[in-house]
Formats: sequence, C-alpha cells, structure tokens
Amino acid sequence: MYDGGGALLRKAFPDHWSFLLGELALYSLIVLVLTGVWLTLFFQPDMHEVIYGGGYVPLRGVPMSAAFDSTLHISFDVRGGLLMRQTHHWAALVFVSAIGVHMMRIFFTGAFRRPREMNWVIGVTLLVLALAEGFAGYSLPDDLLSGTGMRIAQGIMLSLPVVGTYVSFFVFGAEYPGQDIVPRLYSAHVLLLPGALIALVTVHLILVFHLKHTQWRGPGRSNRNAVGKPMFPQFTASSGGLSLMVAGWLFLLGGLAQINPVWVYGPYRPDQASTGSQPDWYVGFLEGALRLVPPWETDVAGHTFMWNVLLPAVVLPGLLFLVLYAYPFVEQRLTREGERERHLCDRPRERPVRTGLGVAGLTFYGVLLLAGGNDVIAASFRISVNTLTWIFRVALVVGPVLAFLLTRRLCTALLAAERERLAEGVESGEVRQNTSGGYESSHVPVENFRPGAPRAPLSAAPPEPGARTGTPDPGRHAPEHRNR
Repeated sequence: MYDGGGALLRKAFPDHWSFLLGELALYSLIVLVLTGVWLTLFFQPDMHEVIYGGGYVPLRGVPMSAAFDSTLHISFDVRGGLLMRQTHHWAALVFVSAIGVHMMRIFFTGAFRRPREMNWVIGVTLLVLALAEGFAGYSLPDDLLSGTGMRIAQGIMLSLPVVGTYVSFFVFGAEYPGQDIVPRLYSAHVLLLPGALIALVTVHLILVFHLKHTQWRGPGRSNRNAVGKPMFPQFTASSGGLSLMVAGWLFLLGGLAQINPVWVYGPYRPDQASTGSQPDWYVGFLEGALRLVPPWETDVAGHTFMWNVLLPAVVLPGLLFLVLYAYPFVEQRLTREGERERHLCDRPRERPVRTGLGVAGLTFYGVLLLAGGNDVIAASFRISVNTLTWIFRVALVVGPVLAFLLTRRLCTALLAAERERLAEGVESGEVRQNTSGGYESSHVPVENFRPGAPRAPLSAAPPEPGARTGTPDPGRHAPEHRNR
C-alpha cells in the first residue's frame, strides 16, 4: 500500500536562506490579517463631520471626519491601539517588500520557467493586489497626508481621455471628495482585496507543493529529484520558528518605531496639502514619474490629453506590469527553453542578459523612487529642485542602459574568473623559486563552493551563456516527473 501520509511528511524543502523570502511574505500577511481584524472592531469608515473630543489635546474641538476621529481614538484611547495600528502598517510594508524581493529571487535564478510560468503570473498578480491593498489601507484614516494621495489619485482618473470625469464621479460617488470614498475603500480593504489575496496565496502554495521547489546545482541534485530537509519535523520546526520571529519583530517595530503619525498631519481638507508629503515606498515610483514628466498637454476635438499625468501614472505602470507578466513566455520563446522542464536554478552570472535586464529595471525603478522625493532631497542638500529634476530625467534614460552594460560585463568577467579558478586552483600562499631562477606560487584544488557553482572537472560546469537572454542547455531533456 502506498504510504501517502508518510510521503507527504517527507516532502523535501530547500534549506538555502533565499527560499525563505516567500515565507516572510506569508507570515507578514498572517500578522496583517490578525491585526486588521482587531482594528475593524474600532474603526468607523464614515466621512461625516464630527467635532473631536478625544484624548489628543491639540486637536480637541477641531472638525474632522468620523474616520479620522476613530483613528485618533484607536491611537490614544484604546489600550494597545497604537501598537496594533503601527504593527499593521509595518506588516504591510514588510509584506510588499517580501513579495518584491521574493520575485527578484525567482527572476534572477530563472525559477519562473516551465512548469512554473503560472506561479509567476500569480506572483505578479499578488504584487498588484498588495499595492492596491496597501494604498486602500493607507487612505482610510482620512488624514491630510492620505487625503493628498487621494487627490493625486483623482487627478489620475481625470487624465483618462473622454471617460475621466465619469470614472471620478463613479469612484467618489459625487464631486470630489464626496462622502463615499472611505466606505468604499474600507469594503475593498477588509473584504474584496484580502479575499483575493488569500485565495491566490492558497493557489500559489498548492502549485509550489505540487511542482516542488527549484534547487541549486550540486552533488546529487538534478532535474530528476528534489533534495532538502523533510517537511516534518525539520522544515516544520524551522518555518514555525521563522513565523514567530517575523511576528515578534513586527510587534517590536510597532511598539518602538513610530510610523504614520496621523495626528501630526491633522484631518484632511481639500483646500490644503501636506508640505513635503511622501507616500509609502511602494507607490513612490508613481510619485517620481509624475514629477519627472514635463507639463505636456494636447487638445483634440475639445478634449484635453494631459500627457504629464496619463503617461507616468497610467501608461507607465501598465507597461511595467505587462512586461512582468509576459517576460517568462518571451524569454522561453527567444531561448527555445519552453520545450522542457527546468528545476535547477541559474546563478545570475550564468545569464548575463537576463541579469542585466533585471538590474536595468531596478535602476529605472530606483531613479523614479528617488525622484518622488526630489523636493525633500533638494531641501536637504540645498540644491535647485529644477536642477535635480533634470538630473533624474537624464538618469532615467541613461542609468538603465549603463546598468545593463555594466552588469552584463561583470557577469561575463565573473564566469571567466571562476573557470580560471577551477582550472588552476586557488593560491596556497606558498611561493617557491623555480629552476630558471623565477618565483611562482603554488595552487591547491578548490574545496569551497557556493550554491550552484560548477565543480571540477570543467566539463561539469554550466554551458557558456550566449548573447541572448539565455542559451538553452544542450544536455538531455528533463523528464516530466521528478522523484523525491
């Protein structure tokens, strides 16, 4: 009889630290859900005006929305409320960060290839939903900082040709800001988006469980097997410990590191804007894009196309996520690797073009993120905002190209140095005089190898990458099924 339960408990999980990044996202999501459920017991998603009379003395007697009033009530009058609020916010930042870093690991190691393309698509969708969920939660307190973000969001809606005003009225329920946006964001934040996130995370984990993890090259590892520690008890113990560490650090941050002090900003008023306002980092690239595009507008048949808003806030993010969705299929088509399964991870240096493209994309994102704070940077370093804006504009075009060329060259150089090291060995530190009177250093065989690194003999090393994104492995085709 087949031992199904025993086979399940013996399922192999990789033990390299890079495979734990996805778990960080999962456990921060759990903290998010638990703290979010607690916050729903006290938060009021209502935009009707009230007069504040709570425990924060500087704002007593100030008119504000019931949403902002309840946020202050949680922060100052509910026992443990500020801890839960700040832990929830820190968990959101860690959740989005962990998804991004986890996807970077998947990208640079080629773990998105067949048969895992669908899991990559799910991962990108999870990133989109996490961004939307974060923005919705960030906007709920109805403070001056989040209200400034909502005003920008409304401007993006209005930039849509022909239908912009209709979209704005539909979302806000009336002329901006209306009375409906916070209740609608609340429904999306606590019901629709979390439900979609949890459902996709479940599907993602089922696929990971079914397809098994990728793994680094090494002795005894191939496309035919999966090597690692068994699910029980080793993986269960280490993963459980990691979950407690994540929760502990998030609550420690919530108790010691202040974040989003809404009482400093005050309630939102449409006639005011928060000076030096900065959004959470995950939407900072949109802020930077809006600041870099010149004030381009075009009038066509009575309709104004606001390119300075439409291009950076609608077209650009759409293209970025379209590239992310399509990349696994495009690369496999160009390299003709889609015909066989790939279960061994690439080292980034083995794929110079792919690695160069990834670093170029990160450089592009980094320039936009920095540009989102150009006013703060200019004030801090006492330089002209206009000068800094032009520097960022040039860097946005030149930076990714230079990053791609430099990264590709560095990967090629690392491969050459590695092959030389394998062929000649490493220096032992001993120097001797030869028969001709010269001096030479002795070498010893390489004994320490990083995960996935080739080993002697050189014929066992991975093939030399070509000029394209990646060169197909000329070795035999991988089987359709893998052993444990």
